[in-house]
Amino acid sequence: MNELVLIVSLLVIYGGILLLYRIFGKQGMYLWTVVATISANIEVLIVVNAFGMEMTLGNILFASTFLVTDILSEIYGKKEAQTAVYLGIATSVAFILISQSWMLYRPNENDFAMPHIRAVFSNTPRLMLVGIVVYAIVQMFDVWAYHKWWGLTRQKSGDSRRFLWLRNNGSTLLSQLLNTVLFTWGAFAGVYETKTLVSIAVASYVIFIVTSLADTPFVYWARRFHEKRVQGPDSAA
Repeated sequence: MNELVLIVSLLVIYGGILLLYRIFGKQGMYLWTVVATISANIEVLIVVNAFGMEMTLGNILFASTFLVTDILSEIYGKKEAQTAVYLGIATSVAFILISQSWMLYRPNENDFAMPHIRAVFSNTPRLMLVGIVVYAIVQMFDVWAYHKWWGLTRQKSGDSRRFLWLRNNGSTLLSQLLNTVLFTWGAFAGVYETKTLVSIAVASYVIFIVTSLADTPFVYWARRFHEKRVQGPDSAA
């Protein structure tokens, strides 16, 4: 069941990003960055077994933010992709402050939610602080690497449109490896045993490899939508 849910989630989330782009353009990409940043940092608290591995959730949601920055880089440029990164950082900071302010309240005797809220969000500060630092490092690296690969492919081929798959996967796979190592040990060192950390890191990167390869067609489709919208259907042929 976990495997099926993960596969369906991947298709729904990536398809949803494409739909948001078609409807709202780059504003839809910024909207998803905010939604995914908050959701992934809550979902990462859940550990499941899937595909014979032990893994935390949140991997697909976090991977989707790389799809967003790659779409923005490909269509609009480096500045717009960096704006999405800054929005993700600002969202994380705001969510830490808001969620921790809930702990200051003394619940009513009829309240049933506060114990569960405390159980979930008592670990939020560490996860979110690590998440902010890692997110900033990795996403800025991804944007830089994407345009670095783009410069190389444009120089070799003389065509800025070719080799989208190479710059997309080349930047994301390196970024996700960096993310896996930094986040797993930063967020969970001392919480889980080393064996579990290694298992989580390996499982996370396997998932990231799959999600990175899977997002390439969606970047192509987004670019095609953009070209049809701006220049007409014939220009994207």
